Amino acid sequence: MPVRAPHSPADFTAYYQLRYQVLRQPWQQPLGSERADDDDAPTTIHALFAAPDGTVAGVARLHPSGPAQAQVRYMAVAETYQGQGVGRQLLEYLENAARQLDLTECVLHARAAAVAFYERQGYHIVAPSHTLFGSIPHFLMSKEL
Repeated sequence: MPVRAPHSPADFTAYYQLRYQVLRQPWQQPLGSERADDDDAPTTIHALFAAPDGTVAGVARLHPSGPAQAQVRYMAVAETYQGQGVGRQLLEYLENAARQLDLTECVLHARAAAVAFYERQGYHIVAPSHTLFGSIPHFLMSKEL
């Protein structure tokens, strides 16, 4: 299975590098802005998709966000791997992890451009959310697990 938890320092370096390249660098955000205070929390689950040649093609993370709720954050797929099922496999991995924790709902804040992808995975829009960097509208989305 190409989706797994990152383990080694090299895994985490590649993991954060992809998060930065996809989610922060295009908007001229500083290096380090791809990290979150709770990335190292014991309840945070990281997912890494490695291509057959070992290239990190996608990353995402999940953490419990309520009594029965998980939240997916920082989903990033390298441009050359988009449209090839990488995001779907990352999401399935994290949703299965949430189910193993007996969580029954998964939420996320999707960029407008990603809403259709998440709808195909069974999520629905709950409400408009925040606008990131003054230009990227997000929508709160939810899925029952």
